[in-house]
Amino acid sequence: MLSLPPEDRSLSPYTGWTRAHWEALADGLLTAVEPYRSADGATIRLPGRASWSDCDGLEGFARTFLIAAFRVAGGGPAELLEPYRRGFVSGPGVWPTVADRFQPMVEAASLALGLWLTREQLWDTLGDAERERLGAYLATVFHHEPAPNNWWLFPVTVGGFLADVEVEEEAARAAIERGLARIEDWYVGDGWYTDGDNRGFDHYNGWALHFYPVLYGLLSGVPMPEHESRLRLFLESYALTFGANGEPLYQGRSMTYRFATLASLMLGAVTGRTPLSPGATRRLASGSVRYFLEHDALSAENLLTLGWFGQHEATLQSYSGSASPYWAAKAFVGLLAPADHPLWTAIEEPGPVGPAALEGPGLVVQNHDGVARVLNHGIRHDRDDPLYDRYAYSTHTGPTTAADVPDNHFGLVGADGAAAPRGVLTPDGAGRRGEIAWAASITDGARSVSVLRGTVELRVHRVAAGSRVRQTGWALPRATAEIEDLSVALTAPDGLRSRLTGLHGYDTAAALEAVEGTAFGSPALVPALDGVTEDGWTVSLAVLAVLGDGDEPVEVHVEVDLDRVAIVWPDGERFTVTSRGPQE
Repeated sequence: MLSLPPEDRSLSPYTGWTRAHWEALADGLLTAVEPYRSADGATIRLPGRASWSDCDGLEGFARTFLIAAFRVAGGGPAELLEPYRRGFVSGPGVWPTVADRFQPMVEAASLALGLWLTREQLWDTLGDAERERLGAYLATVFHHEPAPNNWWLFPVTVGGFLADVEVEEEAARAAIERGLARIEDWYVGDGWYTDGDNRGFDHYNGWALHFYPVLYGLLSGVPMPEHESRLRLFLESYALTFGANGEPLYQGRSMTYRFATLASLMLGAVTGRTPLSPGATRRLASGSVRYFLEHDALSAENLLTLGWFGQHEATLQSYSGSASPYWAAKAFVGLLAPADHPLWTAIEEPGPVGPAALEGPGLVVQNHDGVARVLNHGIRHDRDDPLYDRYAYSTHTGPTTAADVPDNHFGLVGADGAAAPRGVLTPDGAGRRGEIAWAASITDGARSVSVLRGTVELRVHRVAAGSRVRQTGWALPRATAEIEDLSVALTAPDGLRSRLTGLHGYDTAAALEAVEGTAFGSPALVPALDGVTEDGWTVSLAVLAVLGDGDEPVEVHVEVDLDRVAIVWPDGERFTVTSRGPQE
């Protein structure tokens, strides 16, 4: 069992956690991996599956070293670095070599960042020959091609450190300039980057695309005003993607990195580039870590597991190996704020609430009831992928797997009875009017608009007359179902409710089983509505209720004609969607 200090409910009334808890967690994670360190100290090969790259020993060393580095740079005992010192002496001779688009480039960035943070305690104490070998190994990243995404920032981080210690300075500065210029192509506004050229919006925004440039500026002393202002702008909406207790949004790849989702929040607090108060930042961050510790993120040996709530194969990618979850090290950047910093001394307070409409990435974010949900009309991935192509994601539900019936999906139904994939989408705007937020997109089969007010979301799709269609809603694991007319209500064991109601264009309702479930449990049920369009429009109502709330959803009505859907709330407020898009 992980040993943690007593809670302090005066300073931290929501979580009980203080800086001492973060220090104890870091120390516990480091202690747990020591039995798996090689005799020469250079690799840490943890039990479990291997990644496709077979670089798991280096990954275990580099990612846990970053935990130690943040701990020591934040005033922790330098003795934490001693097991890694041996590894840095022998490592260049045993680590996998850096090559084009190959995993060691990723880990080189963690090695360099940790060495930069602890230069006085570690790098400066190595012998000349040891520094020469280590510097030469790291510098190989300058001469190989990164993957076409956030990887362009790994040479930036290595370059920042090597320029600081005067190793291959010219190549280092060229790599910094090249990498920072590359990510400019991916900035879309609202503080958001796409991770490459495919509008792949996900958590790499926070734990990579903002993290590395801003931290480079902090450590190098080079002014980075543009990146710092973007981080602040990003956090305005990103903070809304957390649930009231710090639950992160489950969307995108590499979700086994878990509380790495806190990296940008903590870095914003450390640098002062955040719209959040220190108490709100710590409340979200400490709550998030507690959330994972209470849901089996650690094994009995205090090793981070491969999954979300414990082991979960569908959460993983081919590059996920036994040490992959230790990317969570980035959350410990908060330890760079000293003990007397407001991040650690302010009384906890609730995080911000939405909604927000983000035209750049094509997303709507809402979290006012403690459950954060994101409506997706802007993510365009290379292939159909449950982690990217759903119409909505939340902090309390996960997408079903590719092998199961898709949740939060709309598609034309073919002769085989299956709904067609969403396919490539074109964003068609996003906006907000008071409490109402909306986003729209166009695909080959439909023009779609999601309109959100409170917990009530309406999905409006315009398709060709005579099309058979299927709309699904939020999937819940181990749920019970009630079907009445064209309304499907699911209730999970924890009281979370999901309801999908057909308002126009649907003729049958069902609760479909997703055998493999979601990251939150299996099996799962998915509410579904089928219908055949007559006049080219279908409308559905999907609700993700508050945890433990058994109240019925708000009754919303629609008025439909050939070119217009008017949404009418019980208080009389109206919102109209036409064939040309929402009419605000």
